Amino acid sequence: MSEADAAALKNVASKLGFKNGDLIQEFGYDEDVDFDLRADIEDLTDSEILTEEDQEVVDAVMLWWREDDGDLVDALMDSLATLDEGGEVWVLTPKAGRDGYVQPADLQEAAPTAGLHVTTQAAGVSTDWTATRLVSKRNKG
Repeated sequence: MSEADAAALKNVASKLGFKNGDLIQEFGYDEDVDFDLRADIEDLTDSEILTEEDQEVVDAVMLWWREDDGDLVDALMDSLATLDEGGEVWVLTPKAGRDGYVQPADLQEAAPTAGLHVTTQAAGVSTDWTATRLVSKRNKG
């Protein structure tokens, strides 16, 4: 990876709102996740990304989600179990044309049922993944 690509990933990690000291929990980890993005998030936050099994209260959740992963509402509900009040959920989905692509309407439909609101904040976080920010309906910031 070039230095420019590495700098761009760091910029993406900070654009997601993560900062030093944040605890981030990850759901949906599989062999297709973006390992460079994960490493840059860990560098930026200066802590390892927590797994689905961890029970610590976290500042944000990353949910890697693919079309055939099951029930999105259930996954979103599970992701909220350890999320701090005011925290946010970043749903990372394959970009259009990639295996596992998720229609934006699927997020729009699932989020309210899980008590979340889809924000207008989205980011292409890598060549293959895009991220969409979800927040509690009480915290539409």
